[in-house]
Amino acid sequence: MKNWKTYAFWILLAEGVGGLSGWLTREGTKLYNETVVQPPLSPPSAVFPIVWGILFALMGIGAARIYLAPPSPQRRLSLRLFFVQLAFNFLWSIVFFNLQAFGFAFIWLLALWVLILLMILAFRKVDPVAAWLQIPYLLWVTFAAYLNFGVWLLNR
Repeated sequence: MKNWKTYAFWILLAEGVGGLSGWLTREGTKLYNETVVQPPLSPPSAVFPIVWGILFALMGIGAARIYLAPPSPQRRLSLRLFFVQLAFNFLWSIVFFNLQAFGFAFIWLLALWVLILLMILAFRKVDPVAAWLQIPYLLWVTFAAYLNFGVWLLNR
């Protein structure tokens, strides 16, 4: 693959954001697991880093495909949406785990969900495969919204 450095950059960028978020919220996550009532269907804690590792890799692959596409206004919009949703993703963990502001985190997560959908729609116009690679991310964030809403209801 002649573009492996481009793919490596984008995957490492996405994974780095996820890793930094996980590192910054490690104490909040520990407190969350020890003190917060969780809704039905909550997976074991070990599932989250595995799933997020896969999702961040898919995000990076998708972003690399968009980056490698010919320059266009749609490509530029796609990359902007990628960075905005990545920032929202990063900050959600801090709001949810460190601040334990579960209601605000739910609203933030709904905004993230919309940003992911907009990113998928933008990606689709540039590279349909890049868009399809984001579907598991949207589905996981949908499930995360259920979990976040349940935590908020159970811990008010």
